[in-house]
Amino acid sequence: MNNYFLGVDVGSSKTRALIADEFGHTLGLGESGPGNHEVVGYPGLTEALHAAAGQALASAALRRDQIIGAGFGISGYDWPSETKPILQAISALSLQAPIQVVNDAIIGLLAGSAQGWGIALVSGTGCNCWGWDRERQREGRVTGDGIRMGEAAGASDLVYKAVQAVAYEWTRRGPPTRLSEAFLEKTGYDSLMQLLDALVTGQISLGASAAPLVFQVAAAGDPVASELIKWAGCELGELAKCVIRQLEFEKLAFDVVLVGSMFDGGSILIEPLRKTILDYAPEARLVQLMVPPVTGAVLLGMEAAGYKPAKGFRKELIKGVKNFQAPPLFS
Repeated sequence: MNNYFLGVDVGSSKTRALIADEFGHTLGLGESGPGNHEVVGYPGLTEALHAAAGQALASAALRRDQIIGAGFGISGYDWPSETKPILQAISALSLQAPIQVVNDAIIGLLAGSAQGWGIALVSGTGCNCWGWDRERQREGRVTGDGIRMGEAAGASDLVYKAVQAVAYEWTRRGPPTRLSEAFLEKTGYDSLMQLLDALVTGQISLGASAAPLVFQVAAAGDPVASELIKWAGCELGELAKCVIRQLEFEKLAFDVVLVGSMFDGGSILIEPLRKTILDYAPEARLVQLMVPPVTGAVLLGMEAAGYKPAKGFRKELIKGVKNFQAPPLFS
């Protein structure tokens, strides 16, 4: 009789569930809407968990009582005060198996580093950074509260800075930038005054989905856009340095797993990030996550049940979910 494990990746835009057996065979997949309680509340988290896990169980033709271990990576799970309501939301699934619950950055680390320790640096809509030491006895992290706490940069932060650059051009505080033309074209306004009027008065907003425009303008040679992306890379490097310092990794060889679609922007973002990290921790290895983070949640579920992955498990698991990926921010 096979053993079955459930992994769930709860995100700000989507929630994904994956069921695999002890050999790494993918048996069931499920997907639902956002589950981050900061976005949809705890009732929304409960609903997203039910929908995604229910789909996965149905496609695997399994009952809940057949799951022997479950791992959950929860976006927005940053503080002890959130533990009780998150566990209450998970308990609504009526699982009879041991579970483990972590911030979603950790399942990215487990999915991307075969060693199972190191640092996960997240840059998608927002940003975050968490790490585990080799023995998993110590944890390093940032607040996860974004630019309000001086932590950048996700796609939303990059667009925030890009809008500032457009405003600087209009007020003559800064130089002209092709970002102005790009945002006018995207929004359909005829002038910067009209665009800024609409932004300031709340008629429109420019969020993370506009981040690819910043990369496109930079690729066309705009120095303002290029500097903004360099800023983002350096800021992300500073987040990693915080966690490196907390975990005393400065002289160690370890993985920094890059999680999130901002990294699909390529070397213009990654190289300043790399320099910032390697100047501080020369043995760090940057690894861009190329598989769905939910694979890390399955590994977490196995650990919760006291199982160690068999040889070839990771390879088989990744093979089974290779088409189960979010659409890229950059195409």
